Amino acid sequence: MNAISSNTTKTLGRDNLPNTETDVIIQVEGLHKTYVSGDVLVQALRGVDLSVKRGEMVAIMGQSGCGKTTLLNSMSGLDTFDEGVVHIGGVDLASMNDKQKTAYRALNMGFIFQTYNLLPVLSAVENVELPLVVSGVNARKARELAIQALDRVGLADRAYNRPSQLSGGQRQRVTIARALVNDPAIVWADEPTGALDSKTANEIMELMEQLNQEKGQTFVLVTHDEGVGRRCDRLVRMSDGLIISQETMKS
Repeated sequence: MNAISSNTTKTLGRDNLPNTETDVIIQVEGLHKTYVSGDVLVQALRGVDLSVKRGEMVAIMGQSGCGKTTLLNSMSGLDTFDEGVVHIGGVDLASMNDKQKTAYRALNMGFIFQTYNLLPVLSAVENVELPLVVSGVNARKARELAIQALDRVGLADRAYNRPSQLSGGQRQRVTIARALVNDPAIVWADEPTGALDSKTANEIMELMEQLNQEKGQTFVLVTHDEGVGRRCDRLVRMSDGLIISQETMKS
């Protein structure tokens, strides 16, 4: 693949795939990942298989070091893996180089992190419009869409504040707005409530549930919080680099 074609982009689009019970948007088969920590060889993933349907909200849980964040990073293309296959919307991530993966993520995916990953020198709206700028949207349109995304999460009135002028919950809402500004098919969230108090964490989960239900976007969350996991459609548990159980939370 020499370039990301419009056909590739459409493959992920939520409006371009049939929305059926068997519609799989994420397919992982035999995923292995090993890395070196000091003098120790760590088998982070030891042959993981996982399917996620379009519009599903899936939580991945397990003890620290079980491989859940490594799995999320491998599925989303943020990290490489040693063996196995990851298909996103039918597209093999391994067929892309780093530049193509970056463009593909900017067009089709959103990311929410515990540490927010906001640039401190930029305002909220400037942080939110970054994925659009990366994907080539003109400045005026990017600003318009970023303001709309901030309004969707209740922060339009703080658009020109920098992260240091916002509370933890507000910073996470900015992160969610950034994740949603490109209307992605998939939103990846790594401990999205981990740095928040229980009240704010509940508000963030309510917001993500609402967006999932209204927009039909697929959410994959890594969390250590049992309460967060049980609010998703499916709870996937990991241990020692393997999926050990899966439980449906909602019928």
